[in-house]
Amino acid sequence: MKPTEILSSEHRVIEQVLDCLEKMADQAGREQAVDAESARDAIDFLRSFADACHHGKEEAHLFPALEAKGLPRNGGPTGVMIHEHETGRGHVRGMDEALAAAAAGEAGAAARFARHARDYIALLREHIHKEDHCLFSMADQMLTAEDQAALLASFDQVEIHHIGEGVHARYLELANRLADRYGVARAKAASGCGCACGHR
Repeated sequence: MKPTEILSSEHRVIEQVLDCLEKMADQAGREQAVDAESARDAIDFLRSFADACHHGKEEAHLFPALEAKGLPRNGGPTGVMIHEHETGRGHVRGMDEALAAAAAGEAGAAARFARHARDYIALLREHIHKEDHCLFSMADQMLTAEDQAALLASFDQVEIHHIGEGVHARYLELANRLADRYGVARAKAASGCGCACGHR
């Protein structure tokens, strides 16, 4: 499996949680209350799986590999992707702050949570589309077989040393619990792999 296939498969799991988050946002807007347990789970997933694990692989390994092949960061696609990662982090912080405010009974907190959630969802869906349909195709063309093997090894190091053994699987289970809770379809497991994100 190529590095871009792993990242694209991880996108499917992230989209699954985005679909759940959208239902949370709709509920928060409709009822002026946040499902605190589900929202905490979603924020935890977005910070740990979507950002630290998935975006971490891109920012620390994939993007530098492409830049080493001549793809510019300033004004180039990797720079745009990093900027969108940072924007997304701001929305996740906003959701977390609104959740705390809602727990304290602050008026308007649920609406604020819903607004940050919807902005994050729109950003990530477009971001994922750009990576799946543009950046990853470029990567497949630019990177040699040796480059890709090195990236796969680097991804494994992120999983083992930065995220922690067994943590990846725990977040896949969390994503599926949210999907079952909100009636969202689970991401299909990648061919030949026991997990939905394609991690080896």
